[in-house]
Amino acid sequence: MSSRTLRWYYLPLIPATLLALVCLLLYVHAREERAAAQASSAFSDYRSETPGRVHHITLRDLPPPYATPSADAGSRVIARPAKAWPQAPTGFSVQLYATKGLQNPRLLRAAPNGDVFLAESEPGIIKVLRGIDPKGGVERVEEFATGLDRPFGVAFYPPGPEPQWVYVANTDSVVRFPYRNGELKALGPAQKICDLPGGGLLRGGGHWTRDIAFSLDGKTMYVSVGSHSNDDDSDTHPAEKARADILEFNPDGSGQKIFASGIRNAVGIAVQPTSGELWASVNERDSLGDNLVPDYITHVQPNGFYGWPWWYMGGTQDPRHKGKHPELKDRVITPDVLIQPHNASLEMVFYEAKQFPQSYRGDIFAAEHGSWNREGRTGYEVIRVRMNGGTRAENSYEDFLTGFVTPEGEVWGRPVGVAIAAAGSLLVSDDGGDVVWRVSSDGRGAGK
Repeated sequence: MSSRTLRWYYLPLIPATLLALVCLLLYVHAREERAAAQASSAFSDYRSETPGRVHHITLRDLPPPYATPSADAGSRVIARPAKAWPQAPTGFSVQLYATKGLQNPRLLRAAPNGDVFLAESEPGIIKVLRGIDPKGGVERVEEFATGLDRPFGVAFYPPGPEPQWVYVANTDSVVRFPYRNGELKALGPAQKICDLPGGGLLRGGGHWTRDIAFSLDGKTMYVSVGSHSNDDDSDTHPAEKARADILEFNPDGSGQKIFASGIRNAVGIAVQPTSGELWASVNERDSLGDNLVPDYITHVQPNGFYGWPWWYMGGTQDPRHKGKHPELKDRVITPDVLIQPHNASLEMVFYEAKQFPQSYRGDIFAAEHGSWNREGRTGYEVIRVRMNGGTRAENSYEDFLTGFVTPEGEVWGRPVGVAIAAAGSLLVSDDGGDVVWRVSSDGRGAGK
């Protein structure tokens, strides 16, 4: 074949090549425009997360349903890169606290004596983390109880300095173990207190975590139970019975009733230590677009209705349930603090210690496990919600502990649990790296 023939042979391919190049350039330009618009709006992703940055999302910011496609962008957790480290605000330092022998570390909860209980959900173990060694690590780790069924929530009863029981929320029940301050092993076998709607795994299998808390007077036990689905009509799906609720019981497990409803998945619950009000950190529904529906943190009103599955955010109807339950529209409560959609907000804790600056006293820390269903990753951090010394939060939050995603978008850490150590530092469990981090104030006057 001559060179002339060869040139004519490739000529028909030139328009297709140019077309492909133009399409590629348009695609890149569209992505850049979308990222720029997102960066200047109330919504953002990991690339703009930085300690101290404030986020403020209002109902006016919410787009209509399906304004963007719903993504499926699950993260594959990689080993922590050599120079990667969580970033905290100026005046705070971050250390690895527990690194050896942990498997799927999830919820953390501090006991009255300063020990920290850790739920390892997959192996069904509750561990106790004790003390801080001279290098900032944990002094001792012991197995408190084994043989549990995907344990998550942990609570001490009665409330106060001398608990007699450790309550554990399995995925299908609440059990308790006899306990005295300082015990590293359960003093007896598990006693079942009550059954819970059980089962569930993500990706269509339902929410399986159950958290547990007691009222300040010790008369009420609260248990959060997430929905079985993303948006099934609970009128016609028996699997949703007593789910997407926060339930209440007597401490002996009797008297079950619904405390609040329409809460798709209150992964973390906590009682505000001054007001005694119950608060919740909630995962909202998916598949309505990148920026719907915001996750949230809120105080929970008795008999309150928060919308799921028919409504969301103060009376906006989910288009998948158009025309259903119009009588509920005016009952839908708007949460206190709107968080980036799909952040996966998990455990929360009120900061009542004295190590951090005074401005942090009473504020909320919450672990954001990170999105799997948003084009631009969001979450993968710990956030701070200001209470301003009172019992109500302002509708904003700020990034506190970030850096669990590389600049290229690879995930190496996923915060789950938060607890306050005896000395006032913040402990953060990371089930991506199977470690627990410790954040402490280094005395350089951090925090506003």
